[in-house]
Amino acid sequence: MADITEFSLRDGEVYLSPMIDCFTGCPINWTIGKSPNSLLTTDMLDKTYEIAGDSGMVIHSDRGFHYRIPAWTERMEKYGYVRSMSKKGCSPDNSACEGFFGTMKNEFYYPNDWASVSTDEFIPQLEKYLVWFCDKRIKARLGNTSSREYLLEYGKTVQ
Repeated sequence: MADITEFSLRDGEVYLSPMIDCFTGCPINWTIGKSPNSLLTTDMLDKTYEIAGDSGMVIHSDRGFHYRIPAWTERMEKYGYVRSMSKKGCSPDNSACEGFFGTMKNEFYYPNDWASVSTDEFIPQLEKYLVWFCDKRIKARLGNTSSREYLLEYGKTVQ
């Protein structure tokens, strides 16, 4: 599942584009940038292919322009992925991404004072949180293991 979220900082915005594994709720991989341009999503899709190969996976997204442009659709076809898009005005279809974004912002973004933090200072902290989220954050529904431990047990990989 793919989507983009934004973080506002003193000198601008930072954008996160993760590929969320719906089973674990963990990002398989992600890209971070200062612009919500199409490279943010296409680079993330390329990284997904490097990890998952031509697995025929279904990739769901909202109807944002990032997921309708030729650079995205051509890669989806090239990589053998199946496109799935939300029905217009039906945001619950993308609930796995929205749930991840909500958890991340409640644990990492909202509790901290970012007023004096620049985008360049923020990005490594966001990366660190994402790695922690996958490697260390325990989930009861995954047998009280982290997402990475759970996936490694089943021979899958994350970034």
